[in-house]
Formats: sequence, C-alpha cells, structure tokens
Amino acid sequence: MANAIIFSTNQKHPVGKRRCTFCTNQMEHIDYKDLRTLRFFIDGFKRIKARYYSGVCMRHQKTLSAAIKLAREMALVPFVTMYKKG
Repeated sequence: MANAIIFSTNQKHPVGKRRCTFCTNQMEHIDYKDLRTLRFFIDGFKRIKARYYSGVCMRHQKTLSAAIKLAREMALVPFVTMYKKG
C-alpha cells in the first residue's frame, strides 16, 4: 500500500504535482484584455508572479508576462500601486 500512487481526478498526474493552469485548460492564447485571468498572476505590488509561485510552465509564463506587459501599456493594469506615505 505504501507504493500505491494516488491519482488526481484527471488520472494523468499524481495529486501533489502542480500543473500549469493554461496547459490543463488547453489554452493556446493568453489574451491581454482578459483581466480576470491576468490579475491572478499579479501580486499585491502589481509585479508579475514568478513561475515558482504561480505554477505556470515556462512557455506560458513567457506569453503571460508579454500579455501583462501589453496590458500595462494599454493602461488596463497599473504599473505600481498607490500607497500613502507616513
């Protein structure tokens, strides 16, 4: 019983293994106008989360960061947060 592998609901990967969100949903294109998706990968200081924290594969991390940077240029996502001094 100790050697048994417990599979997740999709029966392809073990439970403890984190999978890329975009690979599991079979999303080829990350749209810069989809703010609901982009905000999940931006932290409180409006910086792009690293792959280690977001759980995205290398290919999708590159397209995700390009989409976030394009959304910043289009003023859909702020560059930094506003904070109070003192």
